[in-house]
Amino acid sequence: MSISGGIIGLERWLETPSGRYLLDWEQRYLDQAVADLFGFHALQLGLNQIDALRANRMPHRWIATESLPNGDERPCAAATLHCSFDALPFDSQSLDLVVLPHTLEVTNDPHLALREVERVLVPEGRVIIVGFNPASLWGVRQRLGSLRRRLLPRASGPLFMPSEGEFFGYRRLRDWLRLLSFEVEAGR
Repeated sequence: MSISGGIIGLERWLETPSGRYLLDWEQRYLDQAVADLFGFHALQLGLNQIDALRANRMPHRWIATESLPNGDERPCAAATLHCSFDALPFDSQSLDLVVLPHTLEVTNDPHLALREVERVLVPEGRVIIVGFNPASLWGVRQRLGSLRRRLLPRASGPLFMPSEGEFFGYRRLRDWLRLLSFEVEAGR
């Protein structure tokens, strides 16, 4: 994947100034969101450029990746494991918290990944999902860039946001969660 060719993956995009800004904002948000969640077992699925569990006090914390880390990625404070997100190596109803930072956007089957998260969560467990909002100003800018690419392929440059993956709107994601019997507490 290359930036100059117009195709840019999430990991490469996070190295751009906009990506670093987003990572800093998301890290602050996640620190607040997970700080007062209690339990024994927490899991972060994907995006090891951010440590979504660093402010959480659960004694057992893991970061799972679908791809093997390369030498350029920064190490994480929590233990890292390699697994498929649609077949997690945890017993049913064994995790208290699962954080998905941009995971549904880049995984092969987001429905199956959510079903697997539902399987491993304890009955009162929590899920925090972080993703790009296609209805935000950044999302509108992305759609306009995609439209410009289709209409003027020679005159268009790279898109503003990563071009890999699919961005899911809040209502669509809320419907998926309700189908899996999750109670949606808040959306932001």
